[in-house]
Amino acid sequence: MTRRFVLLDRDGTINEEVGYVRKAAELVLIPGAAEAVRSLRERGLGVVVITNQSPVGRGWITEPELDRIHEHLRRLLRDAGADVDGIEHCPHPPDAGCDCRKPATGLVVRAARTYGFDPTEAFVVGDHASDMALGRGIGARTILVRTGHGEQELARGAGELADHVVADLTAAARVIADEVPAEAEAPR
Repeated sequence: MTRRFVLLDRDGTINEEVGYVRKAAELVLIPGAAEAVRSLRERGLGVVVITNQSPVGRGWITEPELDRIHEHLRRLLRDAGADVDGIEHCPHPPDAGCDCRKPATGLVVRAARTYGFDPTEAFVVGDHASDMALGRGIGARTILVRTGHGEQELARGAGELADHVVADLTAAARVIADEVPAEAEAPR
C-alpha cells in the first residue's frame, strides 16, 4: 500500500486569510494549524500544499518572492515541529485557462508523480468550493474548513461538494485520523 497524502489549501486553511499574501511577514499561521500538520505527519501521512497564487501571474509578486513566502511558511511549521512534503502552486491568473489552477487537477497530477501517491486515496482540505471540486475531480475525500472563506463558501453551497465540514484544520486532522486505518500509522 502506498503512503496516503493530505492535500492542503494554503490561505485560509493553514494561514490566516488576509487577501493576497505579498510579503512573508503577512503570512501568519491559524492557531493550531502547525500542530494539525504535525499530527498528520506523525500518523504517517504525506502532506502537500496545493495553492493558487495568481499574484505571480498578475505581476504583483515574483516567483522568488513567492519562494520566500513559502520558506517562511515552512519555517513557521518547523518551529512548531511540523513540515510539509512539498508545496505546489499555480502562478496563473484566473482567466489563463491553465490545467493547474484549482479546481483543475494539474497540481495534484504533478504532486502525485513527484511524491508517488494515489490521488484517489488522498484527502483534500480547504476553505473554497474550488478545493472541494478539485477533490471530487481526483476522487479524493474532501473536507471544507470554516476558517478563511469557509463560512461564505458554505453559504454558497460548497458543503454539497464536501464529505465533511469542520471548524478548522485541527478538526480536519481528527476526521482524517478517524478514517485512516491504524495500521497506516508510522513514525516519521
